[in-house]
Amino acid sequence: MLYLLLHEHFNLFQYITFRTAGAVITAAFILFAFGKPMIDWLRMKQGKGQPIRTDGPESHLLKRGTPTMGGAMILLAIFVGALLWSDLTNPYIWIVLGVTGGYGLIGFVDDFAKVTKQKTDGLSSKLRLAGEFVIALVAVFFISQLQNQTPGAPEGFGTSIAFPFFKDFLLNLGWFTLIFGMIVIVGFGNAVNMTDGLDGLAIMPVMIASATFGLIAYLIGNVVFSNYLQVHYVEGVGEIAVILGAVLGAGLGFLWWNAPPAQIFMGDTGSLALGGLLGVTAVATKHEFVLAIVGGLFVLELVSVVIQVGYFKATGRRVFLMAPIHHHFEKLGWKEPTVVIRFWIIATILALVGLTTLKLR
Repeated sequence: MLYLLLHEHFNLFQYITFRTAGAVITAAFILFAFGKPMIDWLRMKQGKGQPIRTDGPESHLLKRGTPTMGGAMILLAIFVGALLWSDLTNPYIWIVLGVTGGYGLIGFVDDFAKVTKQKTDGLSSKLRLAGEFVIALVAVFFISQLQNQTPGAPEGFGTSIAFPFFKDFLLNLGWFTLIFGMIVIVGFGNAVNMTDGLDGLAIMPVMIASATFGLIAYLIGNVVFSNYLQVHYVEGVGEIAVILGAVLGAGLGFLWWNAPPAQIFMGDTGSLALGGLLGVTAVATKHEFVLAIVGGLFVLELVSVVIQVGYFKATGRRVFLMAPIHHHFEKLGWKEPTVVIRFWIIATILALVGLTTLKLR
């Protein structure tokens, strides 16, 4: 909004870097300033708060009564920051925000069902996945159409996928690209959702991945930098950096209230939306495989659940003491802050590894 109003009068608003910084500050301010009254309101409305799994670590039972749906606070800050500072004529802004809002709505319905029923089972998994895939399909279709309009792009650019470490190689999957993109978005949405099990565990890696992909989006969307780095240029995608800046700011503000002991949980409202946001960003920038590196912690959490469920169905035994894997380490005797901080360190290392793929080609 500010871009449309002021960019012709103030040259500073032409710069994505300046507007990204503005989005960071705006989103963070909203949660620092208004986080406490929003948490109090959620606590009053929810009463008993988020239901806690009885089969989990005993220390988690102390968290009973903590309100959930804090993701609504995060999304409010993200949307205000993004809409205020981004170029609203850029279609990538609406695609990314559309996925974020749509996944946030699905997560909200799931959280609402859990709170009202006071059970850990919320929305039907089939219904939830169906909604996620439909939203992802629409997003990937429009991204494909936009990428085909990139100046100088090879034929079939919109239906091709790129690989890290290869500067010119593109694999044209045709319309199978839609399926691939949907899997990335839905898979990553649920991967972040499964990571959100300890105070501060999910939000910091989300911030790290957002900062990393904010840089990637900015470089991919700049024809000079993309040519220098020998990565595929995608016109207009650099504007997504502003949204990711808002995610970073909202994450900082939310972590203030979510740090142990948490006063609020983000719930599926936040985790599903943030995962979907990162997934659709990876598809838009053609860095889906790099997301698997940068967000490797989330992938590990998802894979641990798949392995646990699959192995148990096949043999009746478990690989991990409890899944997702962060609970396994708790069962081994690691204190919650130890698990969280060590996972943060892993997320940071993976982000640095992911960034190296921009130059090692």
